[in-house]
Amino acid sequence: MAKYDVTQKAVESLLADVKDDRIAIPELQRPFVWDSIKVRDLMDSLYKGYPVGYLITWQSVGAHLKGGQVAAHQQILIDGQQRITALRAAVAGLKVVNKRYKSVRIIIAFNPVTEQFATLTPVIAKNPEWISDISELFNTTAIFGFVRAYFEANSHVDRVAVETNITRLVSIKNAQIGIISLNGDLDVETVAEIFIRINSKGVPLSSADFAMSKIATYGERGRNLRKLIDYFCHLAVAPHAYSDIQENDAEFAATTYLKAIAWLKDDAEDLYDPAFSDIIRVAGLLGFSRGKASSIVSELSGRDPETRKVDEARIPDAYGKLESALLEIVKKYQFENFIMIIKSAGFITADMIGSKNALNFAYALYLRLRADNTLSEGDRQHIVRRWFVMSMLTGRHSGSFESTWEQDIRRIGSVGAAAYLKQIEESDLTDGFWDVALPAALETTSNASPYFQTFLAAQVATKVRGFLSRSITVAAMHEHSGDIHHIVPKDYLRKNGFPDRADYNQVANLALTETSINISIGNKPPTQYMADVAAQIESGHLTLGQITDAADLERNLIENAIPATLGTVSASTYPQFLAERRKLIADVIRSYFDQL
Repeated sequence: MAKYDVTQKAVESLLADVKDDRIAIPELQRPFVWDSIKVRDLMDSLYKGYPVGYLITWQSVGAHLKGGQVAAHQQILIDGQQRITALRAAVAGLKVVNKRYKSVRIIIAFNPVTEQFATLTPVIAKNPEWISDISELFNTTAIFGFVRAYFEANSHVDRVAVETNITRLVSIKNAQIGIISLNGDLDVETVAEIFIRINSKGVPLSSADFAMSKIATYGERGRNLRKLIDYFCHLAVAPHAYSDIQENDAEFAATTYLKAIAWLKDDAEDLYDPAFSDIIRVAGLLGFSRGKASSIVSELSGRDPETRKVDEARIPDAYGKLESALLEIVKKYQFENFIMIIKSAGFITADMIGSKNALNFAYALYLRLRADNTLSEGDRQHIVRRWFVMSMLTGRHSGSFESTWEQDIRRIGSVGAAAYLKQIEESDLTDGFWDVALPAALETTSNASPYFQTFLAAQVATKVRGFLSRSITVAAMHEHSGDIHHIVPKDYLRKNGFPDRADYNQVANLALTETSINISIGNKPPTQYMADVAAQIESGHLTLGQITDAADLERNLIENAIPATLGTVSASTYPQFLAERRKLIADVIRSYFDQL
C-alpha cells in the first residue's frame, strides 16, 4: 500500500496554499540561508522549464489555521522550505528573515531582451532595459499597461521578442512543481526513512526536526513555542543576538516568552549550550516522561500512547504540557543552578563532557526533582551530581539510550530517584567495576575518554594541584592554561622501544601540568627529571617547578595518582608503570565518587 501521494501544483496555487496555511512552513521565521544568487537561479530554472525538485510534505492533524480554524489536512513542508521561501520572495515580493532576524527583501530583476535574471543592484535599477523587480509584474492586474510602459522606456528593443519573453516570465506562475505528500498515519521513524531515500542530497532528518516542525503548526502559540526553543539555543551561544530578536521579531517580542529568556543576553557560560534537539529531549522527559523525540510528535498529534489512536481532544493538553516544560527549562535560576551542580562535580569546561545526553538527562532529572517537595535542594543536588557522574562512568546515555531513558524515568517515578540510583550503583558500580573494569577502560589513548575526564574532574573537585606544581591547581590550569603532559616523555619512549602512538599516548601516561614545568622536563626520562626535583629539594634552588619539600612531593604524586616509584621508571618498566597508574586513577575516581 502506497505511503504517499504525488501531485503537481502550479507556483501560484502553491503560494496561495502557503499564504492560507494549508501548507505550513516551519522554517518561515528562521534566518533564510539561501543567498540571492540561488534565488536568481531558481527563477531562471523555472523560466527555462527545468525541474526544480520535489517538495515533501507530511500531513498534520489538528493544526491551527488563520482565523482560529483547525485543519484536518494541513501539510507540513519538511523538504523544500528554502525553495518555497525563495518563491515567496521573488514572485510574491514578500520579505525573508535575515541572520539578524530582520525582515528584508530579496529583489530579482529580469532583462527581457537578454533573458537574464539578476539580483537587483543600483546599476541595474538605473537601466530601463531591466525589469527591476519581477514581483511587481507577477502581482499587477494591468500587465498590458506594464508592458506598454516598458516599451515607452525602451523604444529600440524588438517588441515581438520582448513581449514573448515577458509572457514567458509571467507564465512562471503556472509552472508545475511536484509534491510528495506523506500519509499522516506514518510514524516519525518511517517518515525520516522515506525522506532520506528520496532526498537526493541524502541529508538526514532527525526526530527532533520533525518535532520542531510539528510544534510550529499550532497557530501563533506553536510558532512562538518553536521560537522559544530556537532563540534560547541561539542566545546561549550568541547573547549579542538578543537585541536583534527584540527589534526584529515583533510577534515574539510581544509575548512573555522573550522576557523568560532575556537573562541570556548577559550570559557568558558555555558549559551547557543545548541545541534544539537537546531541548526537545529534555522537554520530552520532563513534560511527557518520554525518551524519544518522535514521542513528542505523537503526543502533539493527539495519539494515545496506549491505544495508538489519534484523539484530537488530547492536542491542547499536550501543547500545555510542552509549554510548561519549556518554561521550566529556560528559567534562569534553574538553568544556572544545574550548571553549578555539574561544576561542583568538577566538570568545569565543556570539553570535559563528551556526552551531551548525560547533561540532558541530568537536567531533566533535576527539573523533575524540583517538583518533589519531600526533597531539600541539597538532596536534589546530591542525587543529580551522583547520577551525572555515574552516567559518565557507565555510558548509560550512549548508544540506544532512549528506551533506557524511559525505563529510568518510570523507575524514578515508581521507587524514587535516590532509591533507584542506589540500585544502579549496587548493580553497575561494584567492586569488580572499580578494581577491574575501570582500570581496563583506562587502557586508551583518547584523552577525551569519559574515564580520564572523570579523573580530571575528580582532581578539580578535590582542589588538587597539577603534576609537580606547588600551588597551581588542576582547576586553574583547566580554566586558563596548562598542558597535558606525558609523564614518561614520548620522545624518550619513541627512541627506546615504544614508537607507536598507542603506547606513548596512553592516558595513564598523561597528567595536567604547568607549561613551564612541561618545558623544563622536555624529553628527559623520569629517572633524570625526578633526580632534578630531588636535588632541588636538597638545595632549595628552583630548576623544575617550585616543590622544595619531600613530603610535599609525596602528596603531589598521590594527588595525581602517580606511583611513588616514578623516579625509577625507565623504558623497560614503562608497561608496569601504566598498569599501576591505571589502578591508582581508578582508586582516585572511586574515592571521589564516594564523596559526591
